[in-house]
Amino acid sequence: MKIICIGRNYADHAKELNNPLPKEPVIFMKPKSALARPGIPVHYPQFTDNLQYECEVVLRVCKNGRQIPQKFAKQYFDHWTVGIDFTARDLQNKLKEEGLPWERAKAFDDSAVVGNFVPVAEADLYTTQFSLSQNGVMVQKGHTSDLIFSFEHLISYISQYFTLQIGDLIFTGTPKGVGPVLPYDKLVGYLNNEKMFDIEIK
Repeated sequence: MKIICIGRNYADHAKELNNPLPKEPVIFMKPKSALARPGIPVHYPQFTDNLQYECEVVLRVCKNGRQIPQKFAKQYFDHWTVGIDFTARDLQNKLKEEGLPWERAKAFDDSAVVGNFVPVAEADLYTTQFSLSQNGVMVQKGHTSDLIFSFEHLISYISQYFTLQIGDLIFTGTPKGVGPVLPYDKLVGYLNNEKMFDIEIK
């Protein structure tokens, strides 16, 4: 199982971090060990002083494939949810300045939270809201109509480089509003106002 992540897929988020808008999807990976266990608190890493949440729609791949034409891409995912791509922002900024890969800032243990998966309703793919609350306060809200690269585009593009396999997860990008978390924070993710997960930071 692979965890494939897309960066800078919402224009307002790219702008809030002073990043240029991408001309093609920005891809990075997380290992299986990055997946947080349901119901278990996420521990604040010792190597960062600025752990930040990034709430995202997550697709689950349901069919093996490579070099998938975009017109057939909907056949390759049938469930989705909301998740968090945790980022050690201070470490990421340092790695960026040095021109190094992001893995240490993005792919550490428990850096990928996923909620309960629900079937994808094709008619609702791009009329869907998702959000994240922190200690009962809504801190991030997105809408799939604002994606730079559609889900179908991502499936097709990713499969030109990596064979997609059943069970792979695709984090499709975060909207604006990313921010820091602290120990004892409680984070709750919603897809169309339905709670998908709740986690606590320890």
